[in-house]
Amino acid sequence: MRRWFILSAIGRDRPGIVADLATLIFKSEANLEDSRMTLLGNEFAAILLCSGTAPDLESRLRLGAGRLEWENRLTVFLRPLDGEPRPAVPAPGTRLVRIEAEGLDRAGIVAGVCRTLADRRCNIADLSSSTRPSETGSTIYRLSILAEVPDPTDTQELEAALDDAGRSIGVEVRIEPA
Repeated sequence: MRRWFILSAIGRDRPGIVADLATLIFKSEANLEDSRMTLLGNEFAAILLCSGTAPDLESRLRLGAGRLEWENRLTVFLRPLDGEPRPAVPAPGTRLVRIEAEGLDRAGIVAGVCRTLADRRCNIADLSSSTRPSETGSTIYRLSILAEVPDPTDTQELEAALDDAGRSIGVEVRIEPA
């Protein structure tokens, strides 16, 4: 029987972290199904979905994760999934939209946009953000979201709500089909 696991790891950035994580999964006789990895500040962060059929897969992954924590100063978290992963994006009964928000960096941008989506039962499938300097020296914040919008949702109402949220937090928000 196939079992699924989420493995996340965070550690000071260095060459070889991805190779170490992929080797752990391979040597545990699991398959790397999906992943997201990025550099945040001085830390490298990874979240991986893996699966396998070995009866002792969880203990193999836990033992290997412990070894990586000890040898490479990584923080590793392993969690079994209940059942199989959800359907691919977009889930049935939803449509995919991309939401971009940009403006002067300030607290509350992500909270404001995401609360507007959550209040309309929109599911965030992917989110990334970054900052960059402007010509004037101030910091510009950019937010990009891929969201699943329930089919009965009125797109014009969602767009108006996101515009209102953007105005209240001082950012421009755009929405378009993904």
